[in-house]
Amino acid sequence: MTHKTTPAVPQAVLPESASCAPTAGRLVGIDLARGLAVLGMYSAHVGPDVAVGGPVGFLLESARGRSSALFAVLAGFSLVIITGRPQPRPGRAGRQAAARIMIRAVVLMALGYALTALDTQVDVILSFYGLLFLTVLPLYRSRAATLALIAAAGALALPQLLYAARKSFEDGDWSGAIIAHDPLAWISGTDGIVELLFTGAYPVLTWAPFVIAGMAVARLDLTRPGIRSRLALIGGALAVLGYGGSWLALRLVPHALTTIAAATNSGPASSAWWSDTVGEPEGGTPLAWLLVAAPHSQTTFSVLGNTGVALMVVAGCLTVADRMPRLSRLAAPVSAVGMTALTAYVAHIVALWLLTEVWSVPAVEDESMSALPVLLAFIAAALLTASVWTRHFRRGPLEHLLHTVTLPARRLK
Repeated sequence: MTHKTTPAVPQAVLPESASCAPTAGRLVGIDLARGLAVLGMYSAHVGPDVAVGGPVGFLLESARGRSSALFAVLAGFSLVIITGRPQPRPGRAGRQAAARIMIRAVVLMALGYALTALDTQVDVILSFYGLLFLTVLPLYRSRAATLALIAAAGALALPQLLYAARKSFEDGDWSGAIIAHDPLAWISGTDGIVELLFTGAYPVLTWAPFVIAGMAVARLDLTRPGIRSRLALIGGALAVLGYGGSWLALRLVPHALTTIAAATNSGPASSAWWSDTVGEPEGGTPLAWLLVAAPHSQTTFSVLGNTGVALMVVAGCLTVADRMPRLSRLAAPVSAVGMTALTAYVAHIVALWLLTEVWSVPAVEDESMSALPVLLAFIAAALLTASVWTRHFRRGPLEHLLHTVTLPARRLK
């Protein structure tokens, strides 16, 4: 993404980098986690709104925001696979791997902007993903403990820095001057580097800790007994610290809930400790917003909680792939989606564009329970297509393209 194969995915279809991992089964576990992340993002973009309530609403809300955070954690894992694990590749091989990452980052940014230009309702993550790769690349030789410390420090400090930056944007117009002179903004038709770093849906400033945490996990020896259980325990502790800490803070800090309720106009402020239904601040972000843990709130509490959930999912998927062959076989279609994650992600955005902007299919834009079959159809199409494709090819179509454009990196001395 080998010595051990699993019935779920034939060795022939494992990605080229499988030889870097302790076992193929464990990479199937990462593919399973990545597949869940992609399908979770489907649920955020297609089908009913979380306001439908009940079990369906709860499942949709559980996936919202946390799926993209899991995707970012797995991006860090992928970066380490490319650059070498459990130890980074030395010398020329290391330089070539770093060059491959840089080429991938540029291609992902371009692809992300192309998808953004389709003007769907989706906040496309790929441009942010590309810059995240470039941002954390200097850390690829670091040990697991060092990466974990950097991720923790980033989770504690960077959301406060982002809050200060966004407040300065609200209070002044200096961001407009940057955008006016930013060639990336001119080329992409967006707010360019300001959006990528500060104002976008996935600002690099607060999403870098997710990627670095994923790099730390990839540096672990996942063959050692107890590593997966420790990973799950750490994830659980982070989730409790993030969401539980937010719940407690919102109730202990005087007027926190009323301040947040006054600043937003969506769901109840009492749900801000775990749910995006609280909405976004309008007309200024109050200081009390830093106590929120809603998945897209860009706070320390949200980063801790989302990272915790991601680590638990990764630990669970690794365990399923390695210890539960029957369940792993049942989950093989989801793992196949994970193996073709880029293709599956891009395809669902293009499909949304065709269905909403070109063919104007009303059911796709419906957010009531009657739209649930649309979401299930998207998921079924992804599972079926990915399963058939990975039986015959090692990479998805866009994964193959991405691999091909990075081949010149092999010429680096």
